Amino acid sequence: MKCTSKLLAATSALALFAFGSSVAHAAGTTAGTTITNTATINYQVGGISQNAETASDTLTVDRKINLTVAETGNSTTVVTPGSVSQVTTFTVTNTSNAALDFALEALQMDGGAGPHGGTDNFNVSNVRIFVDTNNNGIFDSGTDTLVTYLDEMAADETRRVFIVSDVPLGRPNGSVAVVALRATGREAGASGTLGAALVQTTGANTAGMDTVFADVTPGTDDSARDAAHSARDSYTVATAELTVAKTSRIVSDPVNGTTNPKMIPGAVVEYCIAVSNGTGATTAASINVNDPLPSEVTYLSSFGVKVDGTVSAGVCQADGATAGSESGGVVSGTIATLPGGATKTVLFRATIN
Repeated sequence: MKCTSKLLAATSALALFAFGSSVAHAAGTTAGTTITNTATINYQVGGISQNAETASDTLTVDRKINLTVAETGNSTTVVTPGSVSQVTTFTVTNTSNAALDFALEALQMDGGAGPHGGTDNFNVSNVRIFVDTNNNGIFDSGTDTLVTYLDEMAADETRRVFIVSDVPLGRPNGSVAVVALRATGREAGASGTLGAALVQTTGANTAGMDTVFADVTPGTDDSARDAAHSARDSYTVATAELTVAKTSRIVSDPVNGTTNPKMIPGAVVEYCIAVSNGTGATTAASINVNDPLPSEVTYLSSFGVKVDGTVSAGVCQADGATAGSESGGVVSGTIATLPGGATKTVLFRATIN
């Protein structure tokens, strides 16, 4: 059962570059080739050899339409929310016995299992198709050619194709977007122009070159014997999963000191901002914490702003480095890195006015 897919338009023109043309000629004898076979009869009459008799038969090799689209590698493309020009790589091989053009389509799924785990749950954007113009196996923006079809592919020829997409912001860790490349054979018309749709010959064999759709094994998003083939790949989001909690505790007051202090004017309050990253999430970096103080409290500069502190048994510890600052009533601190499963704090104190 295939997932429902929707076609994404790829813009721009064609590419002529090919890589890795096979020399094995797996596609067989070239379509349109005439094969002539002549039989010779030698005989005698009265012991005397007579002139030989011959008979010939000529047939025309018909056109077998077949192709293979395959994902390159066997793993998902790991991406970050908001990243652009993320690449999945495929190959298209013309296993027909004739030169053909191939129309290309980029597809996105509407749900369903991903080819490398997870379930499709979002769509990428700005989807484009490029051909590997310089044959280095790597997408090179500005060098590789934006295409909607592959032009004049010889029998047994393979070309490398990239689907290039942008990833929206805000996708949670582990989100999966499934994409597919579908190629459909077309007539090899004039160079630089996508050829007409192929038409399969119906009825009995003719004396001319007939056309047979030989793609009996469908890909992920096509049918058997439709002159098309397809394969899927996926993007998987790897990102941080940050949560933040802010707590306060009374440290002392001017009447009771540190013994059962109360929240009265002059009391010292300790604020803790705890930032946590989900287990298994990607390390977050440059986490800037800003906390504007209300007018009812005054920042306690003698204590400072402690950064990268820890939490023990649910209690914030004053064990961070004094590395933050306060300016204009705004307390700031930066947590340099926060691995998945970890919690770090920004801690400071203020007095109640």
